[in-house]
Formats: sequence, structure tokens, C-alpha cells
Amino acid sequence: MYSEEDLINRCLSNEARAQEDFYKRFAPKMYGVCMRFAKNQMEADDILQEGFIKVFTNLKSFRNEGSLEGWVRKTIVNTAINLYKKNLKHQKDTDIEQAEVVQNFEQSSLDKISVQELMDIIRDLPTGYRVVFNLNVIEGYSHKEISQLLEISENTSKSQLSRARQALQKKLFEINRTKD
Repeated sequence: MYSEEDLINRCLSNEARAQEDFYKRFAPKMYGVCMRFAKNQMEADDILQEGFIKVFTNLKSFRNEGSLEGWVRKTIVNTAINLYKKNLKHQKDTDIEQAEVVQNFEQSSLDKISVQELMDIIRDLPTGYRVVFNLNVIEGYSHKEISQLLEISENTSKSQLSRARQALQKKLFEINRTKD
């Protein structure tokens, strides 16, 4: 196993073995990021592939400021955002009806579902809700940053997050009722 610096240098020298090791080191974690942004597995595969093409193409610009994994992650997230913006022109999401805030939602309902079920619920959110939810809640971006990345207003970002949370609460409440 190479050190990060050695791995980067070998990848920049176009050593196939080093590039394969680089991919194997980071792809599993990055695939998880892709799955959160993607609507399905095929879309996640596309994001991962396009993201790693960008990583290898731009690896020479990595300046060893911060972690390599963080740089790769940011590249993958930006790839997912670019795919979202590209597809936004071609799709029309059916907006979830104004979801009611569920008054009796309990934390224990999260204990009744698996991680995979929760991921599926998030993946079923309308694309705009899902992207803003992932950027804010999972990746830690502020509404200002999201508005700049997605070219939307901060208020739209806040509204999308609010609606995503309402939709998640509603779905979790329904699951909680069926599992009681």
C-alpha cells in the first residue's frame, strides 16, 4: 500500500496499478455519497464513474491542503450537483403535497427501520428535496452555499429542506404505524 503522496505521484505518472489502488481506496466510501444523491443504483454508478474521471483528470491540482479523501469527496459531491443541474432542465418532479407536520412523531420510529429503509426513503424524495437535504444535513453545507452551488435562492433551499423533512416525517410516521 502506497502513502498518499506516493500514490498521488504514481497516479500522476499514469501507473495503472496505482490508479487501481487509488480507486479501491476511495470508491467504497464515495459510492455511499453517490447513493445518497442518486435516484437509483444506475445513476449512482454514473456519478461515481464521472466523478473519478474528474478526480484523475484534476489530481494534479490537489495541493495537499486538507485530506485527500475530503478533496475526492468534494469532487464527487460536485459531480452529483452538476448531474442534478443538467437533469433539472429535462425533468419535472411531481411536488409532494404540502405534507403535514406530524405531531406524534417519535424518535423511536427511527429505531424500527433499517439503515437501508431510511436510505430508500431519502432516495424516494423528489430530486430537489433530496439534493438539498443531502447537502445540508449530510454534507453540512449552509443554505447560502447550497444556493450558490445549485443556483437557487437561499429561501428556495430552506423551503426544499423543510419540505424534505416534512415528507420524511410523514413517511416515518406511516412506517411507525405499520410496524406497531
